Amino acid sequence: MDVSKLTKNKAYSNERFLNSRHARPLRILSEYIEPASRFEHYNIDDTIVFMGSARFVSREKAEAELLLAEGGYGDKRRARHRLKMSVYYEAARELAHRLTLWSKELPDDHRRFVVCTGGGPGIMDAANRGASEAKGLNIGLSISIPKEQLESNYVTRELSFHFHYFFMRKFWFAYLAKAVILFPGGFGTLDELFEILTLRQTGKMRKHLPCVLFGTEYWNNIINFDALVEYESIEADDLELLYRTDSVDAAYDYLTSELIEYGIPRPGATL
Repeated sequence: MDVSKLTKNKAYSNERFLNSRHARPLRILSEYIEPASRFEHYNIDDTIVFMGSARFVSREKAEAELLLAEGGYGDKRRARHRLKMSVYYEAARELAHRLTLWSKELPDDHRRFVVCTGGGPGIMDAANRGASEAKGLNIGLSISIPKEQLESNYVTRELSFHFHYFFMRKFWFAYLAKAVILFPGGFGTLDELFEILTLRQTGKMRKHLPCVLFGTEYWNNIINFDALVEYESIEADDLELLYRTDSVDAAYDYLTSELIEYGIPRPGATL
């Protein structure tokens, strides 16, 4: 930084300084303080986090793509696959809708178990959409990456956040979460899954956090958890950190039961 070119502006008004490497701690801290102030303002104690691929589309869109492909305007194989995977979009949408309706009926002055996603397309959009269709607030924690993703149009405007630092974004996923549902996804979803499992396994996360893996065929093909036990890389009891299902009804019943037992008596989140 060329000190000779500095003006008499106060440091907090100096954009050149704020965007420099010297101010990195301030930028990191701002991604903690600013979201915290908004969550406090809107009385949000805790969340239900939905994670999964940004690549999946709704059944309606997938059916339209297949129709075009069969008419010679696209890849039929890919269109059929996208239609198959759209089942996860619709499941996330329905589950978020039902959980939002359930949470709105809870007798509490604060907003409890608000649907929270990464704020992007795919599974994230589906969950935000389901919550929005239930007329509930919902949160989007988007991230700036070189290949920018379209943000979901269903995120509550006042609760739409845009992060630079992945670790601060993941902090807010984990800190407020009282439940996590992981749908099929790629590197980002896997990263988030194993971070949550590591925090739970090591005791760094002390709260009870039900964790649902939705889509047993997908997850059984992607991760051989039983092999980790067989090779004694993890304990057999570690598998109890996960609840695996293909059923929206089963996921809903499991989550609401766990949240009633462990989430309601102690408002707020503790790590």
